[in-house]
Amino acid sequence: MDLYDSTYDSGQGYQAGDVVYVMYRNPHTYNVANIQEAAVVNDPDQPGKLALFLYETYYPLDSDIAIYHSEAEAEQAYATYFGSIE
Repeated sequence: MDLYDSTYDSGQGYQAGDVVYVMYRNPHTYNVANIQEAAVVNDPDQPGKLALFLYETYYPLDSDIAIYHSEAEAEQAYATYFGSIE
């Protein structure tokens, strides 16, 4: 299973207002990753495009971010790549 299998579809299937879950790495401690809830929003810098709103910041909705439709999907992927969440 690829980290991005069925999680990213270039914005297809997402709408502004959707809640998604992403694996977010701590930028100060690279070996720490968390599952974080994020919102799909209209990109304020690129009209007609969508973005993720996470930690008061807009991120492009692209394949560099592992995006999951449900928390359960995110937790399953996390367990596959990092081991148990607990």
